[in-house]
Amino acid sequence: MAGFDGRWRIVWMQEWDEDFVDLVQPGYFRFDGDSGEFAFGAMTAALDARYGEDKRRVDFSWDGMDEGDVVNGRGWLMLTGTDTAEGRLFIHLGDDSAIRLERRA
Repeated sequence: MAGFDGRWRIVWMQEWDEDFVDLVQPGYFRFDGDSGEFAFGAMTAALDARYGEDKRRVDFSWDGMDEGDVVNGRGWLMLTGTDTAEGRLFIHLGDDSAIRLERRA
């Protein structure tokens, strides 16, 4: 599978440990063309994705909920292999974290 379409498992975040990332469900990103979603900790969010020319980089904005509070932000990911990606997630007026993903079937 080329590009970012599909489901990706969050395997590491700089600011939050695995127990927090998987607090409610296993942390993930899912891309479906220009849209998608992610979840980690108690946060769930919808994505608006924009891809680089070679489809190896995606920049995205997002909005969602975290424990009942509205949250939003932005981020980016770069493919580091066929089934791996790294990037950064930013919470508007809040934390940001480096992130690593692995594609899941």
